[in-house]
Amino acid sequence: MAPSKHLNDLLYETMKDIYFAEKQILNALLKMADAAQSPDLKAAFETHRGQTEDHVQRLEQAFELIGKPAEQKTCNAILGIIAEGKEVMAEFEGTDALDPGLLAGAQAVEHYEISRYGTMVTWAKTLGLEEVAELLAQTLDEEEETDQLLSEIAETTVNAAAA
Repeated sequence: MAPSKHLNDLLYETMKDIYFAEKQILNALLKMADAAQSPDLKAAFETHRGQTEDHVQRLEQAFELIGKPAEQKTCNAILGIIAEGKEVMAEFEGTDALDPGLLAGAQAVEHYEISRYGTMVTWAKTLGLEEVAELLAQTLDEEEETDQLLSEIAETTVNAAAA
């Protein structure tokens, strides 16, 4: 019979998953910033890379608060999203469509992160882990702000330039 699993186990496994994802995103953002043609998009990727470093640190704090090691668990979802982004960079390099493609890939990453962090905040609150919930909510807020910024860049400059 399988050992009993609880919500705190699920929270920990999900934290390991997003910890892996954040570390992968750090590398991807470097490549995306280098590839971006729009100064606004390049700046957004560079700014978000700095925030992502903070996200990694907050996750490490959250692991400490729950008394578990900060371990990574392979996140196939983020690997797939990043692979799609690499395909766009290769296929559309040097074209007007590159930046909209990069932006769409970045938003796919943000939406994945928003989903994960939103869920983890709810679980942490349910488990009475208020400090953990606050750390995760801070990151969730930043992910939502980045998604909004990317939408603004898409709507005001990048998409129109590619049309």
